[in-house]
Amino acid sequence: MSSFMKSLRESHGGTQEQIAKIMGVSRPTYIAIESGKQPLNVIQAQKLARHYHMKVADLIEERMTPQAQVTLEEGSDDTEGEQPSVRISVPQKRVEKFKEVLLYILEEIGARPNVGKAVLCKLLYFIDFDYYEKYEEQLMGAVYIKNHYGPTPPEFPTIVKEMEKNKDIKTVSVEFHDLPQRKYIPLRNADLSLLNAREKDLIDKNIERFKNFTARQMETYSHKDVPWITAEDQKPIDYESVFYRTPEFSQRNYDEV
Repeated sequence: MSSFMKSLRESHGGTQEQIAKIMGVSRPTYIAIESGKQPLNVIQAQKLARHYHMKVADLIEERMTPQAQVTLEEGSDDTEGEQPSVRISVPQKRVEKFKEVLLYILEEIGARPNVGKAVLCKLLYFIDFDYYEKYEEQLMGAVYIKNHYGPTPPEFPTIVKEMEKNKDIKTVSVEFHDLPQRKYIPLRNADLSLLNAREKDLIDKNIERFKNFTARQMETYSHKDVPWITAEDQKPIDYESVFYRTPEFSQRNYDEV
């Protein structure tokens, strides 16, 4: 367990003191657990699993969540249906739109203390799926997979790394409610010429809708959406499932003739 716990902590960018706070133990106690000298109890495992966005069983049995292999490519948009467990090929045209939408969101609400990586990923999901339901067209058209903690675009880390390299954004680690949080600072303005009027309008409405949500609130809310409910674990969420949404989530009035 010792090397596994250390790998988890380092991959998420947390310090021993921060993880100890999350578990509700002292730093020496956490060090003993991480080094394998003291076992995890059930409550500690539950707290860690939630922090690392894992199932408790996966944490205890030292199973890492499978990571998607993402490739940013020049090419067509003919990538629907590819499995994240194998490979996701993201056309450059889609990547550029993803970048500008992310930058625009960061300009508008990125400075809010609640808006970190988890909130951003789910906000991007709602923007994409709401637009598809309302207009039956793709906005960014990103792939989202069903993780234990909600919809996640697996290309997010790859695109962020490219944006950091190009000095479009800067990644910083901060604390929010005594928990480590990854935030992004925009270093340039979004190119809004890549967005049409109705795309920007829907993005603005979702920004306003979710600007005060915490990561936990976004997770809980996304778990009630039909696309997430009907998807298989670690598989892509089907855009077509938006047409079966409940009234709470639906963006259209299907009773209209």
